[in-house]
Formats: sequence, C-alpha cells, structure tokens
Amino acid sequence: MDYKRLGKRIREERKKLNLTQAELAEAIDISDTYMGAIERGERSLTLDTLVRLVNRLGVTVDYMLADSVSDNDPNILAQFRQITNNQPLERKKLAIKVLRTIFSHFDEEENRES
Repeated sequence: MDYKRLGKRIREERKKLNLTQAELAEAIDISDTYMGAIERGERSLTLDTLVRLVNRLGVTVDYMLADSVSDNDPNILAQFRQITNNQPLERKKLAIKVLRTIFSHFDEEENRES
C-alpha cells in the first residue's frame, strides 16, 4: 500500500472542496494531527475512517485506492476463472470468441493510428 500516494490524493480532493485539514478531520471525527499524518503518508487509516473520508470528499474508495490495486496477471486470470467457473462449455467457447473479436478490433485500431 502506497500511503504517500493515498495521502496526496486525499489532500488534492480536500483542497478541491476548499477544506482545511482541521475541517476535514472534524467532519470525519479524527484529530488534526492524525489527518496531517495521513496526508503525508506517515499513518495508515482504518476502513471505517476511509469510508467516512470518501463519503465526506464525495469520491469512491476505488478511486482513492487506485494506485494500490494491482492489475497483475494472476489477479486477472483469477477474475476470468471466477466469471466462467460455473458456465457451460458452450458459453465459455462463446466468451473466447467474443474476447478474440474485441482484441482483434483493438489491434485494428492501433494499426490505423500508426
């Protein structure tokens, strides 16, 4: 988890709302000192605090954690397995055809742009 990036994103969103650290801290029921440490990436925060924070800032948790979520191959393959796990073989074959069509379209677009 990159707490410095998370803190930077929190600071950016707070400033967009013209809130001081003290105002945001009070709104989510934490101390000013703790809020400053979170923004500097020196402290982690609990899930409860994160939820109160994103609700006050009007953003989503996935937006706040975007830099911390990995898109590495094992995660992607696990997601495909989860989606296709209980599907019949014919649906799995159809899904493969659809993916091939989509990737072929992407390749064609890239070749046109080159």
